Amino acid sequence: MTSRRTVLKGTLFGGAAALLPTAASASGGGSFLRLPAPSGPYPVGMRTVHLTDPVRSDPWVGGVRELMLTVLYPARSVRGFSRAPQLTPAEAEVFAAYAPHVRPGLPEPGAVDWGAVLTHGYVGAPPLPGRRPVLVYSPGGGDSRTLGTTLAEDLASHGRVVVLVDHPGDASQVELPTGMRTTVLTGPPDPATFRTMVDTRIADLRLVLDRLGDLPLAPVMDLGRIGTYGHSAGGTAAVYAAHRDRRIGAVANLEGYLDLYPTPVDRPSLLFRTDGFEGAARIESSWAGLPGRRVLLADANHWAFTDYGSLVARLQTAGLVTPTARAALIGTGDPVVALAQVRARVGAFFARHHHTRA
Repeated sequence: MTSRRTVLKGTLFGGAAALLPTAASASGGGSFLRLPAPSGPYPVGMRTVHLTDPVRSDPWVGGVRELMLTVLYPARSVRGFSRAPQLTPAEAEVFAAYAPHVRPGLPEPGAVDWGAVLTHGYVGAPPLPGRRPVLVYSPGGGDSRTLGTTLAEDLASHGRVVVLVDHPGDASQVELPTGMRTTVLTGPPDPATFRTMVDTRIADLRLVLDRLGDLPLAPVMDLGRIGTYGHSAGGTAAVYAAHRDRRIGAVANLEGYLDLYPTPVDRPSLLFRTDGFEGAARIESSWAGLPGRRVLLADANHWAFTDYGSLVARLQTAGLVTPTARAALIGTGDPVVALAQVRARVGAFFARHHHTRA
């Protein structure tokens, strides 16, 4: 809440230079990996923010709780500004080592230059004037915020400010000003660890909401129109955060369990799942009786909601991911069709409940 003492530390961590790919990575073995372009009328600007909460101890390593954010927004112009890579060089190196362990079936280290993957966000581009709805995103357990780039860019290109939140400790890697944090997870979390993850994420999201008015993009944010969305554990956290915080007007849950606390959905809600997820029975049970718009993504699996939906399909085409691994990660359907459905459903939901003004 606003009484919580928090510190906004740094608004462009590392500067634009830290977000630019090296010459080697731009021409390396990962250059065939591309993220789909956003579909909206506006180009997308991007800034990176570091937050600290000195009154809350980090549950995984102790000390001050730190977060990294990426803020995406409709830009007035992107001329003269550079596109950001999905991962910084240091993050790409760590992710390459962790990827096949966090997500079995992904290529072994050295097979892909993850630092060569570019976003469609332009670092430091000036924002389009106006007051924009705000969406705050929490990624899945074990994933970093950067794996939500494709959907976030699309939402921003249609006139929203989107804040991607990293949760150090369970994210595979997060580059902080104080150093690189890697995941504490060595496999699927046990119930106690999962509860700690979700409770930590709820507190992280509330910290972000507390500090939105202090962010560099605050002048173009309409803080009366805030929504949250998340994937997997992030979807769980997004819904519970909305239940506890009246500032959140709508929430989209992309295949997250809702069985930690009773009656969590009391806001306009989108409950979106795939037909291939191995946890489908628990999803259906935990969603039973809850209000909200329900959507099923056909021929898809759990990570089709993330950037893996596009990247894994390209890796399979390149012979670096097997058909079995692809099916286990994103399903067997056409990734272009799946992405279009995710963008359309999530975008329409928030447009309906946030009355988006272009």
